[in-house]
Amino acid sequence: MLSFTIMAITFGVIFLAELPDKTALAGLMLGTRYKASYVFVGVAAAFAVHVVLAIAAGSVLTLLPHRLLQAIVGVLFLAGAAMLLFKKDEDDEEVKAPSDQSFWKVSGAGFMLILVAEFGDLTQIMTANLAARYDNPLSVGIGAVLALWAVAGLGIVGGRALMKRVPLRLITKVAACLMLALAGFSLFEAIAG
Repeated sequence: MLSFTIMAITFGVIFLAELPDKTALAGLMLGTRYKASYVFVGVAAAFAVHVVLAIAAGSVLTLLPHRLLQAIVGVLFLAGAAMLLFKKDEDDEEVKAPSDQSFWKVSGAGFMLILVAEFGDLTQIMTANLAARYDNPLSVGIGAVLALWAVAGLGIVGGRALMKRVPLRLITKVAACLMLALAGFSLFEAIAG
């Protein structure tokens, strides 16, 4: 049975937890380079998969070894930062025209980025916990998906607005620095346990 109260609670918790997370950053970066609707479709599909996995897993995700999970996340952040810092400047200051990028290529890139980066993320674990706590997987799932989609949309739209005022090269360097900081934090947690 659908509960709007559980959906609202889940939406609020997941939205606030995801807002400062890497998802907005990933959406921002993709949104500056590709057609926003294509990016959103891929990102939205990846989030739907994550929520389904979280709901299905229930509280089992919280039993994963924290150190191993943090080490994997840290390495993924390092790889993302390296890709941003060391990629060749093709035409960095110009957003590629949507006609240069197919729907499947752009949405697929968004899907894969979020699918890998968000696996085992705090919001996925929180979604699993909320599903176990409220014993209403449909309400929790809808609330979580809508919250994650809202954050992704804000990141993608924010990326477009930001590009009008700030050069892409600067955005890329700031994003890489943030990823390095997140990698350091994750690896520190993995080591310190």
